[in-house]
Amino acid sequence: MEVVYFFNEADTIRIPFFNYDKNLFRLLVSVGNGVWNNERQEFMFSRNGNTNRFDPVFASFPCVQVEEDTSAPLKIAGFWERPWEQSANGYPVKQNKTNLHHQTEHSSHAPTMFTMFDPLPLPEQFPEHWETKLESELRSYKYSPQTRRAYLYYNRLLCRTLQKSPEDIKPNDITQFLAAIEKDRDYSAASMNLAISAIKFFYRRIMKNESITEQHRPRHDGRLPMVLSKTEISKIFAMESNPKHRLLLMLVYSSGLRVSEVVALKREHIDLSRKVIYIRQGKGRKDRYTILSEKVTECITEYCAFYDIKTWLFPGQPASQPLSIRSAQHIFDKAVRHAQIPKKISIHGLRHTFATHLLESGTDIRYIQDLLGHSSLRTTERYTHVARRSVLNIKSPLDTLP
Repeated sequence: MEVVYFFNEADTIRIPFFNYDKNLFRLLVSVGNGVWNNERQEFMFSRNGNTNRFDPVFASFPCVQVEEDTSAPLKIAGFWERPWEQSANGYPVKQNKTNLHHQTEHSSHAPTMFTMFDPLPLPEQFPEHWETKLESELRSYKYSPQTRRAYLYYNRLLCRTLQKSPEDIKPNDITQFLAAIEKDRDYSAASMNLAISAIKFFYRRIMKNESITEQHRPRHDGRLPMVLSKTEISKIFAMESNPKHRLLLMLVYSSGLRVSEVVALKREHIDLSRKVIYIRQGKGRKDRYTILSEKVTECITEYCAFYDIKTWLFPGQPASQPLSIRSAQHIFDKAVRHAQIPKKISIHGLRHTFATHLLESGTDIRYIQDLLGHSSLRTTERYTHVARRSVLNIKSPLDTLP
């Protein structure tokens, strides 16, 4: 749980569980005289007696105390006994007091509303020496930079969420962590499987702990890719006035590139004579070639001459670095808005649209697999569910009725 709320009513103090935290549950039991309401998922304590008994228990938790009187300010305490109070403009400001009870005044009314705020970040619990060892091990296996960043991120997130060091984490803690990121962060099955792989790698290779790696993997979501029509694609290109941005979007669609691949293109990767693009170290650290459109060939020639492109095809800031993935995604999002296309689609949808349009034009699915760089034909086959039925020569039974 990222923050603890105390709702101070006339005779009771309610502490709801917005998501289950076993450690917090144990702390509340240790306070004594509390009653657990399973239906409302909250602890209830009597306000009779010394309310300061909560102070030592929650010294390391960010806390918010809410009174019934809506005009009363929130009472907020941060990490490491750092107290806070509500400022005149509604934002917490730091105080010099050291204990929560120095600034808490109780009233005898029931709360009717409270103001949400961004909780203080939990302190990191993944030590630097473990991070260094994990980084070294990942490099020795020649994992890609993206995978290394993901594995480091999920192991840090695990320890930060549970507020435990790697040595103290048990198999049940992993289950609790996975449930938390699915509920609170709405992680997809793919993201949760990546988190399991990251944790499994760390505990098996670094901690030499086999018991922690036994985790049930969620099934992948059976989602079909969102694609655009040819009319919508033309509208996006027509509405984009920036030559650099238009060329980037045209390349993603015309060659079926991933966003990470298009921003990593260098001028030397474009073979204008053979009409191919060399993709170096794509997903899975695999090189491949894909097609280069005739129209894009003309655009690239003019673009490189006008902007004097030497290295990166799409330089960023500074020019010695390529354009960031986030910037490319922003370019696409802006173009879709200007084209007034209501579909919820990311720049990766251009790659899906490339594959779908090729399939609809009669291209063999095995060639599409090679162009996309899929290691398995099953991955490419999902586009058969998106392509128009005329491609597969399937007629609705309604169309066959006399």
